[in-house]
Amino acid sequence: MKKYKVLILTDHTNHGKENSVYPISNTLLKHPLTNRVDIATRGILENDNFFKYLKPEKIWATEVNEKFGFSENGLLFKQNMKKVNLSDYDLIWLRLPPPVDKSFLSFLDIEYSDHFIINAPSGIYETGSKAFLMKFRELCAPMRICNSIEDIIQLKKRFPIVLKPFHEYGGKGIIRIDGEKVWYGKEQMTFSELIANLEKRKIEYLGVKYLKNVVQGDKRIVVIDGKIMGASLRLPSNDSWICNIAMGGTSHITDINEEENKIIKVVNPVLSKMGIVMYGIDTLVDDNGKRVLSEINTTSIGGLPQIALLKKLPLIEEAIDLIWSYFIKNQKNAE
Repeated sequence: MKKYKVLILTDHTNHGKENSVYPISNTLLKHPLTNRVDIATRGILENDNFFKYLKPEKIWATEVNEKFGFSENGLLFKQNMKKVNLSDYDLIWLRLPPPVDKSFLSFLDIEYSDHFIINAPSGIYETGSKAFLMKFRELCAPMRICNSIEDIIQLKKRFPIVLKPFHEYGGKGIIRIDGEKVWYGKEQMTFSELIANLEKRKIEYLGVKYLKNVVQGDKRIVVIDGKIMGASLRLPSNDSWICNIAMGGTSHITDINEEENKIIKVVNPVLSKMGIVMYGIDTLVDDNGKRVLSEINTTSIGGLPQIALLKKLPLIEEAIDLIWSYFIKNQKNAE
């Protein structure tokens, strides 16, 4: 039986102990189709030529072994490093935190077009902006692109709104507006003060109707090659309306309902054509009590280890099986 070599590209500098790259890489290493797993981080100066200056040359990587795991100082990323060539690997797995620089994705697409990369850089490029949700407006709360202060004013006249920066993640930079009241995270200000701040910078937001049922939680659903792996329900802390774990939310076990199955049936074919194998969608409860699409995540998808733990199921092992099945299927199609 043929075995394959895998290179994971990540950035350890913002990892926490719950980052899924660690259980994924360890489980991947144990799979019968895996020959070797190496991991290279953007977070060391030695790899700047590749990640920052976009030079197609060897990079420094660390071999994953049974001792590989999270540490506060990222020490394991700096031990036993070796220079490797991307052409030596059968599969390259992007686990870089969003937002991923567009120039880097284009660099991968051009220089490594004959390599098998999950998820496809071109697909991440297209789906990486909050504006991508406009393709699925019928599945979402009312929304519009806001590129000016006037756009924001017109939208907030209709209902309370949330402004989501195009390229931020983890709840960062989200602004809630209700009439003249504004919440920037936990900070409060007036709408006039917000406008004064926005006049100093470029305006690129997805404006979305604020859903009063946000307290019912943001559901993260993880999908691999069209198969729903499971979901976790993230509830906001008592003093917040933002559900993200990074912003103080908590994760709880949950199930997928009929509305969410329908959402995935619509979204999956579109993402599949873009080379997006593993992704996460987030849903919220709208004012009519139905779950609607609120986010699509296609880079460094988190949540699966937490779902596996909550459900007491071997979901990470199943995920690796699906990834290898997808890889082999596409290898045969390319022959």
